[in-house]
Amino acid sequence: MTTRTIVFFATLAILIAIPAALLRSAEAPPATEPGATTKPDAGNKFYGVVMAVDADAKTFTIDNQVYHVVADSQMTKAADNSPATLADATVGQPARGSFKKAADGTLNVTKVRFGRKTGGKAGGGKGGKKKSSDAATTQQ
Repeated sequence: MTTRTIVFFATLAILIAIPAALLRSAEAPPATEPGATTKPDAGNKFYGVVMAVDADAKTFTIDNQVYHVVADSQMTKAADNSPATLADATVGQPARGSFKKAADGTLNVTKVRFGRKTGGKAGGGKGGKKKSSDAATTQQ
């Protein structure tokens, strides 16, 4: 073979390989659900306000995503960490947890906490540094 033939075939191979590589990199990554985050080894998480509950279908909806409660789902009440059931999912109340996406596209809940925590510090207080006038009155 001549050098010219080798250069021709090398150029041809490159011209064929580049579009194939660009096509693979242009494929869209898997879509994530609104209100859900995906992290390696952390599973898929959700957080939001419960918009609907269907006890017969064993589902609840957050941010227009339907989450299915399955036999392995661990459910708790946020108020006291006691075990919960789907009946504890209240429309208008928050829920947070994690899920696995099944092969058929359903979002199966692995863990969920229904409701708000109770107790703890009240927010919006006067935290931070004291004003100089306050410091002067306390040092008398």
